[in-house]
Amino acid sequence: MESNRSRAGALTSNHRWKVLGVGFAANASFSAAFSGIPTTAVFLRSGYHLGNGGLGLVLGMLGLGIAISELPWGLLTDRWGDRRVLLLGLGATALALAAMALFVVPGAASVPGVSALALWLLLVGLLGGSVNGSSGRAVMAWFREGERGLAMSIRQTAVPAGGGLGALVLPVLAVHLGFSAVFGLLAILCAVTAGFAWRWLHEPPAADTTDATDAARTTQRRRVDTAPAVSASPLRNVGVWRVAIAAGMLCAPQLAVVTFATVFLHDFGHASIVTISATMVAVQTGAAIARVLSGRWTDRKGNRRAYMRACSLVTAVLFAALALISAAVGMQHAAMVVVCAAMIVAGGVCASAWHGVAFTELATLAGTSRAGTALAMGNTCVFIMLFLTPLAIPVLLSITSWPVVWAVASLFALIALPVFPRAVAVRETSTAHA
Repeated sequence: MESNRSRAGALTSNHRWKVLGVGFAANASFSAAFSGIPTTAVFLRSGYHLGNGGLGLVLGMLGLGIAISELPWGLLTDRWGDRRVLLLGLGATALALAAMALFVVPGAASVPGVSALALWLLLVGLLGGSVNGSSGRAVMAWFREGERGLAMSIRQTAVPAGGGLGALVLPVLAVHLGFSAVFGLLAILCAVTAGFAWRWLHEPPAADTTDATDAARTTQRRRVDTAPAVSASPLRNVGVWRVAIAAGMLCAPQLAVVTFATVFLHDFGHASIVTISATMVAVQTGAAIARVLSGRWTDRKGNRRAYMRACSLVTAVLFAALALISAAVGMQHAAMVVVCAAMIVAGGVCASAWHGVAFTELATLAGTSRAGTALAMGNTCVFIMLFLTPLAIPVLLSITSWPVVWAVASLFALIALPVFPRAVAVRETSTAHA
């Protein structure tokens, strides 16, 4: 009997990594769309005959779709389960992208209008908003406290990893094969990931869930970072809202880099396509590495909240420095192009490194059974900012300049600092005193 239990435990332990792999693949495939498409901004602008305002609108619609749909998808995940929601969302997103590859691409005869492109990207965002909450809830269910920070950070690493893949591949496809290839590749990625979810994504065994819950309750931990999870709805939890709102604020500088750094380097710095692509790949790669390291480190130190606040402060400093450098020196010389590109990489990485930590904190505060809702709240705030940021940047550029854009990004990171909750002391508990 004991042998059978050990074998079952080993199988469960091994399978959780498959679940994490599915969550990673799901986030990477959709990230290749919402982070990768903006890296083709220069070619979108020329291919679809857009101005900066129109470009900001179509890029923002992706974020608006995700922001609108995140909370409904999260509530549905907590009711239906992660498997059903992830399969439905990935399959529908793949179909929408395939339709775009066939019907919403510029050709010799006609060019789709800005309204058509914006509405289709809105639809992709609405459908793809299912990915984060459902995959995050699955990871939380299969991993225990003390390792969830690492697991969630690995899952969140898929966002810059998918974005890096998009930055590396999509501009090349846009130049040589057109946007049919861009949208078609993204559709294939989502469809393949749906197949992975069908094969490997299942609810954990009830006994394993019970063991994980008991372990979390009885293990003696020195946590000074977060308050215990509560059973009330996350929608009525002030702590959850503070983390979610601060995460949205801190996304402003990150999304300024993701959506308009290519335009900044091209228009303001006259950088080559190779330099632009290398810069964006470095941002996404650095962010991926930073998320994994930060998840592991905060698991060991129990300092998630302090880490999020530190990221806010350092991000504010880096983007303020970028604003000062671009205002005082400009980018007339090749050396300054390299300096500003390096600053974009540093600022972009720091503004992205905290994601896995923040989403772990959200899920921990809400509890696993309500993690889908809490994660959706965080992503709603994040993607509201993804909608607003590319709309605001062209307006700022029309009345000011690029240094002001980076200064405003720095201000948003600074505002996030006091919104993130401070660490609170939690008394240790142990079965010895029960």
